[in-house]
Amino acid sequence: MTYSIVARDATTGDLGVAVQSRFLAVGAVVPWARAGVGAVATQAYGHPGYGRDGLELLAAGSGPDATLERLLRDDPLREERQAGIVDWRGRAASFTGSACYGWAGGRTGSGFAAQGNILAGSAVVDGLAETFAAGNRPFPELLVACLAAAEAAGGDRRGRQSAALLVVREGGGYGGYTDRWIDLRVDDHATPIDELARLLDMHRLYFDRPRAEDLLPIDEALADELRHLLTRLGSLPAGVRGFEPVETAAVSGSGRPMVGEPRAGPPGWDDLWQRALLAWMEVQNLEERMVAMGWIDPRVLSALREHPEIELGNSTD
Repeated sequence: MTYSIVARDATTGDLGVAVQSRFLAVGAVVPWARAGVGAVATQAYGHPGYGRDGLELLAAGSGPDATLERLLRDDPLREERQAGIVDWRGRAASFTGSACYGWAGGRTGSGFAAQGNILAGSAVVDGLAETFAAGNRPFPELLVACLAAAEAAGGDRRGRQSAALLVVREGGGYGGYTDRWIDLRVDDHATPIDELARLLDMHRLYFDRPRAEDLLPIDEALADELRHLLTRLGSLPAGVRGFEPVETAAVSGSGRPMVGEPRAGPPGWDDLWQRALLAWMEVQNLEERMVAMGWIDPRVLSALREHPEIELGNSTD
């Protein structure tokens, strides 16, 4: 009732699992991963111990084949299990028990294991494997593309319900405190893979840091537009109509790193307006996209322009 791919990014070493199923909240059962160790998918008659214990075995130096053998050895229900494993080196293994409902099977290759059960046919797993091998996308988007290709090949014979994406990297979690860089779940949806792709795009907006080379310089015309947009949204500098912006970590000097080198603003864009912009960004959960004076991240500019209050024509005037 499920198809999945576990994989390693050969460029970054990131490890991930992507999965789709006609099963409620598949992300709560199937995907397991630990940065620098490996990734595991446990499905068919899924067993969380395969994820937990599998990662412990990998961390202790066991390879994927030996890890699967150890997990299966003492399991009386092993023929009802399906699992895929990839380790930090990109070695992979997949297992499909003889009692899994057809079509069921898997493929492995350099850096991935793909598997599924109750599928329309072998082309579903081929879609996972061949899309991953073709690459040409950032790793998280590539894993979602693998799911989309599998679905286009027929997917789960029973239909669609949930999907999940888990990608780990050392210190990749929010604030650098965990390795869970991307942990997204669509628990119940008519088109879960499309929804997963939408959530991934949102994750990129809120949690990716912009690159200095992508920033837009704030010129006089853009400064005029920014002042207009911020005024419409009620984020004005201190002293303008009595509005006092929220004091932010970025503004108050707590040390949040800014992308880019500061540059002088054009006429009409000073430190007070910069503070108003940063205050609005923090309220909108865009803190990771804060940049140096005189610049703006293109995605922040798009968020300003596409804000619902702007689109609806609301105004504080």
